[in-house]
Amino acid sequence: MTESLKVLTLEPYYGGSHKAFLEGWMQYSRHEWTLLKLPPWKWKWRMRHSAITLANQTAEKIGTGGKWDIIFCSDMLNLAEYLGLVPQAIQKLPSVVYFHENQLTYPVAHPQEFDFHYALTNLITALAATEVWFNSSYHQDIFLDELRDFLKRMPDYQPLETVDDIRHKSLVRYPGIHQFPKRGERIPGPMRIVWAARWEHDKNPALLFGSLRILKARKIEFRISVIGEQFRQVPDVFNSAKQEFSDYIDRWEYQQKRHDYEAALLEADVFVSTADHEFFGISVLEGAAAGAFPLVPEKLAYPETLELDAGNEDFYFKDGADHLADRLVQLSEKIRNNNLWSSDPDRAIRIAEKFYWKTKACLLDQELIRIFERKEKS
Repeated sequence: MTESLKVLTLEPYYGGSHKAFLEGWMQYSRHEWTLLKLPPWKWKWRMRHSAITLANQTAEKIGTGGKWDIIFCSDMLNLAEYLGLVPQAIQKLPSVVYFHENQLTYPVAHPQEFDFHYALTNLITALAATEVWFNSSYHQDIFLDELRDFLKRMPDYQPLETVDDIRHKSLVRYPGIHQFPKRGERIPGPMRIVWAARWEHDKNPALLFGSLRILKARKIEFRISVIGEQFRQVPDVFNSAKQEFSDYIDRWEYQQKRHDYEAALLEADVFVSTADHEFFGISVLEGAAAGAFPLVPEKLAYPETLELDAGNEDFYFKDGADHLADRLVQLSEKIRNNNLWSSDPDRAIRIAEKFYWKTKACLLDQELIRIFERKEKS
């Protein structure tokens, strides 16, 4: 029985959920990891050049004695290009590609900006890999369903059979999250809301601020922390909202220190997501792990990860600022009556603890061993 492996890890975009995933897994893994990574900047450029750059880095590692049992990469890499640029010994290794997102169903602000090349890169990488892992069933289903329609739009030589080829080697393997400290007694005051998504259009910040505008008009007391990651181009709605809700803000902008991020979640009564796009939702599960009440759209990966079918209907809101505002008013009243959780304050924590890295890493470690041993027997 194989106890541990040497894993060659290729990450063209080492930031956000990609970084959190690898850091969490490696922290608890029993495998030996060689991480070749590139900064999280200019994602289109990363998808274009990373195969060349990471192949060169691999050659340098080989020159100093590097040897591995398996390759693990993310969807940002063109795996086929990479394998064509490395020595045969690397080409023969089993490989896993992890789809955090995909460029086929990822929403773009302007549809005319959609570039077929990046969707084809995802397709080619999936075909080149030994196994394809998705971070949710929702993600796997929409990618494979849309892939068939995408290929039908090609002018000729439509490789529709590749959809089933990928499906047969695809698995859902959830990422992990870190365990949070137990929260203390609630500090008296109005409802505290946290929103911790990327400051980009696909997270629909306008919906959040529209609902807060309704709360404000209805004289509902609240405090807000908007603490997602920002990039060079920030939607204008954030600047105007900072002025509009200046008297309601506890925290604003990305929390650079993990301690501050954890503190924000541990202080929050309600964790709100307004996403139009979410393939898993690490921050939502972390909010739940911290004991905040999750309030999310009834769509995307959320019904899967927050167990809608297990009687958690109150974690969801329908589309629209009015409905989100109504749900926040209801939760505000429950907080005022000290009955937010209806006598079960650990309900969300029980969901989140299934994703803790100290358990998840062991399961993923074993999955890599399974792939390696199957390759050895073939």
